Amino acid sequence: MVRNLVVFSGSSHPELVESICGILGIQPGGLATAKFSNGETSVSIKDSVREKDVYVIQSGCGHVNDNFIELLITISACKTASARRVTAVMPLFPYSRQPDVPYNKLGAPLAKNVSTPRTEHANYTFESIPPSPRSHSTHNLSSTIHGLASMPAPPLMSTLTGNDLAVQQRQQPYSIERDLEKRLRLKEASAWHPQGSTTEINTGYKEWVAQSGTLVADLLTCAGADHIITMDLHDPQFQGFFDIPVDNLYGRPLLQHYITSSIPNYHEAVIVSPDAGGAKRATAIADSLGMDFALIHKERRTMRSSGNNHHSTATMMLVGDVKDRVALLIDDLVDTSNTITRAAKILKDRGATKVFAIITHGIFSGDAIQRIQASALDKVITTNSAPQLEHKLALGSKLEILDISRIFAEAIRRIHNGESVSMLFDIGTS
Repeated sequence: MVRNLVVFSGSSHPELVESICGILGIQPGGLATAKFSNGETSVSIKDSVREKDVYVIQSGCGHVNDNFIELLITISACKTASARRVTAVMPLFPYSRQPDVPYNKLGAPLAKNVSTPRTEHANYTFESIPPSPRSHSTHNLSSTIHGLASMPAPPLMSTLTGNDLAVQQRQQPYSIERDLEKRLRLKEASAWHPQGSTTEINTGYKEWVAQSGTLVADLLTCAGADHIITMDLHDPQFQGFFDIPVDNLYGRPLLQHYITSSIPNYHEAVIVSPDAGGAKRATAIADSLGMDFALIHKERRTMRSSGNNHHSTATMMLVGDVKDRVALLIDDLVDTSNTITRAAKILKDRGATKVFAIITHGIFSGDAIQRIQASALDKVITTNSAPQLEHKLALGSKLEILDISRIFAEAIRRIHNGESVSMLFDIGTS
């Protein structure tokens, strides 16, 4: 029995909290959350936390903003109620893809308003090569010139004096061919922009993007958090934004244990990183298990769609050999599943017999589940850092879930007793 320890459950992932408390041998603390009709969050603490060690477990999934505000209010309420120490336990850290540097809009696509819902049999494309830009065809050049010739000539505007203008006109007399050629070039340049779009003028100003990383850290600290526990931060530099201790637990030992215990002849398989950003993570597993490594190089390009809207396309290329071998895609986070489904198609096209995606955080937002169902992925393995019950019902045997409750329960126990948590970085649950 652990004394002077209280674990509160946020509304994001109560199943994980129940499992953690079961391992610790305690009951979750009494915490009531509710919402007013205008959306405001109300938190009431039912148990005494005076001079106790409090852990508030809230994962950055689901309605992220609502859950994060609920976490802040709960932390503040515990500090106001004279808690000795309050630790925010966030298996999936919110806003971890928006560090202090400006958010790259060429990365994960932002949510879009879709007027018509997708059908169950929506057609998905997993091609990794974007369409070629349309060529400047000249077969209808005469008709284009004829159309331009019928347009009224633009008014001449000049700041030259009368003498200078006369000299210039004598040196370069007006030519309708030269004028048509200039206007044709302008028309070809504007062909990249659909009708109704406005041509952007480069004023030299670079747009400013809010620094969400430092803001989230400041909000948690200001609310009264004394300690942060999370797992596999998407961007490790987040730890430097805090003035309080941050324990970033690793999911790698758990993933390695699955590979060695559930992948037949795993030494003959290939560890694959779906992008360059995850190469270090994937090579660490490959080196630890003595396996081969491959990399998918991804280059994103922005294309204008309509008005000022942009969309990005990714060109992917495999570096390594996966022919007649099992490919294991390793990543820390999957949201829309766009990257791993495209990577799976490339691996199957290059001769991989099976493709497994092994990830730490499975968010699966939007139409991610439908994309996975239609993709070349044979199986997706993820942890329960986010709720997976609905995803499991939809994917069935195609989704396998790894339990992280033992890791977090052991971390909470050790921190509460003043013991080292470094062993969790080395052996995980093995």
